[in-house]
Amino acid sequence: MRTNSKKMSLTGRVLLGMSLGIVVGFIFRTLLEDVPFVHDYLVDGLLQVGGQIFIASLKMLVVPLIFVSLVCGTSSLKDLATLGRLGGKTLAFYLTTTAIAISLALLMGNLFQPGQGVDLTTASSFTAKEAPSLGEVIIGMFPTNPINSMAQGNTLQIIVFAVLFGIAISLAGKPGERIAALFNDFNEVIMKLVALLMNIAPYGVFCLMAQLFTSLGLDAIINLMAYFLVLAGTLLLHALVTYTLMFKAFTGLSPFTFLKKMEDAVMFAFSTASSNATIPVTMETTTRRMGVDNRVSSFTVPLGATINMDGTAIMQGVATAFIAQAFNIDLSFNDYLMVILTATLASVGTAGVPGVGLVMLAMVLNQVGLPVEGIALIIGVDRLLDMIRTAVNITGDAVVTCIVGKSEGAMDLTRFHDPHAGEKEEDIHFPREKPSQSPAES
Repeated sequence: MRTNSKKMSLTGRVLLGMSLGIVVGFIFRTLLEDVPFVHDYLVDGLLQVGGQIFIASLKMLVVPLIFVSLVCGTSSLKDLATLGRLGGKTLAFYLTTTAIAISLALLMGNLFQPGQGVDLTTASSFTAKEAPSLGEVIIGMFPTNPINSMAQGNTLQIIVFAVLFGIAISLAGKPGERIAALFNDFNEVIMKLVALLMNIAPYGVFCLMAQLFTSLGLDAIINLMAYFLVLAGTLLLHALVTYTLMFKAFTGLSPFTFLKKMEDAVMFAFSTASSNATIPVTMETTTRRMGVDNRVSSFTVPLGATINMDGTAIMQGVATAFIAQAFNIDLSFNDYLMVILTATLASVGTAGVPGVGLVMLAMVLNQVGLPVEGIALIIGVDRLLDMIRTAVNITGDAVVTCIVGKSEGAMDLTRFHDPHAGEKEEDIHFPREKPSQSPAES
């Protein structure tokens, strides 16, 4: 019997899982907060296990995906000049968007002044981790043990080793061609594994959202509503205006088509609050849905997830203005310029550091003489804002990937304009064994 019902798209299923998770989380928090069974067995049990397995599964793919896809992309380059040009463009765009982001944040923070009337004198102490110098980061990019770098998930070291390995393959002649063919096959298998995990994503997203909104303290958001709204509004403004204008100016393509195809990646980023965990989905989106060649996306996306911190830079700008206003400290024009410069360079200098957003913010506050203790109060609303920041970060990664891909002639425009491009790769159909025929039927 043939059915006419249309299967819901992956975007629709993820959105449904996210919405149901938020509703269930609020129900647990408001109506069932005092029920031990709900807290012990559902929130801290089933939901936590399901959500953490989903996050772990995404992170499981990051290292093999970065290494294999980057080796494939680098080994296909015909000359080192192409690699240098690709890296130069990517780094220039990432630093430019970060500088624009922090400038916009400072403008909005001073325009709306969310810190006016806020008393931070009672804020608890905050101890910031010491950030490495830019020189230490550059030295640390080169691995002494590539296998250990992969085990630790050090993205910059993996990128450097993969690029060198890919260059060696391209220079090795016939043996290199055989190895390249093997890595191309590996890449197809890994992308199929990405598609497999994307099909179970609605359940993982449901668990993450339900657990988060069960424990999310809305009183903290209400107390810092001005800060929350200014920061969230600035993040959305940067994503929907700055990125779309850049995308249109440098590619000539429709930003609406781009944003439509980013739906899955944005929801993954919002749910996981991790740019690194979203790398597999961002790469799948830019290559199979937007048509960017793998040799470009395999370089720009992992690098962007490591050093392109536009959302974090916006948080630093708004938070700097907020803390300065709350403590009644006037910042000069030179101070604001120092904030822009420090935050832009810190996006590279603190790459790969755990809790990178707070490390960068502490650096910025120290640079202009603001009390680091002010961070303690805004941590209360940082979890939800971090989800929005991550969505902005990966959107910026995808914008730069498309711009660089288009400029290098490495973008399939037919695939970009096709609204259904990549949907077949997202669907997994497990083969079913056909029933054996009886002798009478044969």
